[in-house]
Amino acid sequence: MTHHATRARYALTLGASLGALTLAMAGGAYAQDAGSADEQATTVDEVVVTGFRGSLAKALNVKKREAGAVDVIVAEDIADFPDQNLAEAIQRIPGVAITRDAGEGRNISVRGLGPDFTRIRINGMEALGTTGGTDSSGGTNRGRGFDFNVFASDLFNSITVRKTASAETEEGSLGATVDLRAARPFDYQDGLTIAVSGQVGYNDLAQNADPRGAFLISNTWADGKFGALLSVAYSSREALEEGHSTVRWQGGNIGRAGQGQGVINAFTPRLPRYGILEHDQDRLGITGALQWRPSDATEISLDMLYADFSATRFEHFLQAPDFSASGAAGRNGIIVRDSFVDANGNMLYGRFDNVDVRSESRYDELSTEFTQFTLNVKHAFSDRFRIDALLGSSKSEHDNPIQTTLLFDKTDSQGYVYDYRDNANLPLISYGFDVNDPAQWKLTQIRMRPQTADNTYDTVQVNAVYDLTDIFTLRGGYFLKDYSFATTEQRRDPASCTPPLAQTANAEACIPANAAAAGIGSYARNVGFSDNWDIPSGAQLNWLIPDYGKASELFGFDNYPLSWRPASGNNRSVEEKTTGAYVQLDFDTDFAIPVRGNLGMRYVNTDQSSKGYQIAAGAPVEVRASRSYADWLPSANIVIEPRENLLVRLAAAKVMSRPGLGNLTPGGSVSVSGNNRTVSSGNPMLEATKATTYDAAIEWYFAPESILSLGVFHKKIDSFIATQSITAPFTGNAQGIPDSVANAACGTIAGCSASADWVFNQPVNTDGGDLTGFEVSYQQPFTFLPGIWSNFGVMANYTFVDSEIEYPNGTTNTLTELSKNAYNGTLYYEDERFSARVSGTYRDGYLTQVPGRNGNAIEGVVDTFNVDASASWKVSDSFTLTVEGINLTDEVPTQYVGDYNLVSVHHHTGRQVFAGFRYKF
Repeated sequence: MTHHATRARYALTLGASLGALTLAMAGGAYAQDAGSADEQATTVDEVVVTGFRGSLAKALNVKKREAGAVDVIVAEDIADFPDQNLAEAIQRIPGVAITRDAGEGRNISVRGLGPDFTRIRINGMEALGTTGGTDSSGGTNRGRGFDFNVFASDLFNSITVRKTASAETEEGSLGATVDLRAARPFDYQDGLTIAVSGQVGYNDLAQNADPRGAFLISNTWADGKFGALLSVAYSSREALEEGHSTVRWQGGNIGRAGQGQGVINAFTPRLPRYGILEHDQDRLGITGALQWRPSDATEISLDMLYADFSATRFEHFLQAPDFSASGAAGRNGIIVRDSFVDANGNMLYGRFDNVDVRSESRYDELSTEFTQFTLNVKHAFSDRFRIDALLGSSKSEHDNPIQTTLLFDKTDSQGYVYDYRDNANLPLISYGFDVNDPAQWKLTQIRMRPQTADNTYDTVQVNAVYDLTDIFTLRGGYFLKDYSFATTEQRRDPASCTPPLAQTANAEACIPANAAAAGIGSYARNVGFSDNWDIPSGAQLNWLIPDYGKASELFGFDNYPLSWRPASGNNRSVEEKTTGAYVQLDFDTDFAIPVRGNLGMRYVNTDQSSKGYQIAAGAPVEVRASRSYADWLPSANIVIEPRENLLVRLAAAKVMSRPGLGNLTPGGSVSVSGNNRTVSSGNPMLEATKATTYDAAIEWYFAPESILSLGVFHKKIDSFIATQSITAPFTGNAQGIPDSVANAACGTIAGCSASADWVFNQPVNTDGGDLTGFEVSYQQPFTFLPGIWSNFGVMANYTFVDSEIEYPNGTTNTLTELSKNAYNGTLYYEDERFSARVSGTYRDGYLTQVPGRNGNAIEGVVDTFNVDASASWKVSDSFTLTVEGINLTDEVPTQYVGDYNLVSVHHHTGRQVFAGFRYKF
């Protein structure tokens, strides 16, 4: 038995033993306290708690009533947290960690399991919204992970994170199922309700004003039988991102034999560079709801949701590509004049001759439109029998119509220097020539890569509930779900080159005559860092870049012909038709020691079909694959209440998560992007990731609005999907792809050939492993303290997770996206007028890829600690002034490679402050 398996068994035994001990000790105490329960409840009911405390209390009540392990955030909770979107609100929940893009939350991980293992439901149906990020943040999302930055938090009035499975809850999650619910008119008991908020933000790095606002109107008529609601949220944001990156480190020989220091075997940064990224984002969200209650037995709800997340992004880099290229045109053509190699074989300093330098500028236009309609009907045929049905459709359309990159190159620079000795994340880099002089540069590439990613769900659900007795309730249901995913990408048409190239060739180095003849100065501009940060003195932080706007006008980019064939690997689709049913028995006893919970079984059948392209005889050929598989998923949730306000929870289930969308293509791609050469292929016959889960928890609601809890969990992952990554020459590859395909992909790019090193990627099933952890949570208002101190309160939690997963290269490591230690806490103050709080969130470093690329054992992200704060002043019962601060320490989520944490990306985005108001009528 492994060390982790032993620890898992110990943790679960501890949880069960604690439960048994609590039962034994508390039986008599429960009987003694029962007589005063009504008296205590009456006292609590007389206290009306509102505001932030009130929302926390509501969330705690929901958590307490649930049969499974859940955590909840309710409306005022979301509106009052200093968060830009839903991901940042959810990170306050125990076991939840987030990743960020452009300084704001994008994806979530739950209990160490990444975004692909978490299912999101909006207004009762599964949905998927995706966006496009920077390459270092994952680029265009073509997976199952939900991008929360599509939505403003103002659009929803509750978030429920379900950490244990039940038969009635949709399958597909190993980590959690997250329910997002938009407001409905029957949520408001006062009839006409109008709420409006507005804020202006300031970022100390970007130094600009960012507006955001929200509006809600809701009303009911006909004695509360009919209601309508409309809400709108809008924000505009200009973000600046500055820092250093390397696009990983790479080992091997560097240097020219017989010159300088000769040939040295060492790891060097692949693309040492400083970069400036300019983000301009607009987020619009609209919800609408109609409700009709023709009788006490019937309720009909129609929910509509629309979101539009639009952005433009500039990325500017000054870099040296030779360190990532092989042969005489790359590492072996460089002359090493001076160097320092540490004991681990990493060249941390070097002075070089014959180094090519590149100024790269990329421009993106991106948009995601999300639409969803759900119709929900509930009807009670009697006091014992009732049904509800849901009909829904959602669609996420991500479009990146412009992704154009222009490259200026300077060949054979003399006296190039990089130096990481004094600062491992922000090195000194100098280039040996005037990087602001147009005469030094030549236009060498024009890349165009427009792309899309669409996700569609159509869902039908019918559920029935029958109260067998006062103790037992029988639930059952049938569901049908159609899901489709399609993605496209185009690149410059090889036929437009002179002379024309093969149809799958790389045409990015083909420079039309009018562009080649134009003077660099006619379409160039200067950029520079707005903040020198902790960058060593002497580093070059301003340089000349291609100006996309001027170049597009001069060269007529809109008329450049495009073709999908050079990017056939990203033209693919997946369809899944899911049908199934479930049966679940709920029970709620009223014995001396109450026991409640549920037992159930869920059956699901998945018909999967996928389409992609493979290269045959130099041309892409469409290939299709299909398969069907079925799963039986039993589950149990039990809640024991040995004494009032003390709960013992036990849960077990079999769960499954379908393979990632990119893994299911039957096709593949051979791609060259600068000095990155990759061969990727799918595997449509992959098995789903499956696991058996166990949970145990003790929750003590020791005072009103308070909880102290301990939960342990273990997941036995029976099968896992990982990417097998091998770096080797293209010539003689195991997949039998001829060299002509590599040569076509290389086009005329210097240093690229079939004999160079390529990275071959393919997803495979592994034997899985164990994941074990525990959560501790504490929440309490300090009402027991005297005077002003009674207005303070705290909420805090800590999560530990560990895992042992077998990867394709034979190594064993933790799961990717898993942080072993994570905690967050909020200290708040609230009285009748003034409210303030400060929140801190810590996440341990985590792995992003095992094994790493370019000979690195791992790739990952270092630990982070984010601090946010907010305050509000209630001018009147209707009008409130607000101020919020986000990322007050300007935390940097540094990405690294290898066992020695060599920097890959180290960018910061600055501190954000908002000031504004809320008004409710």
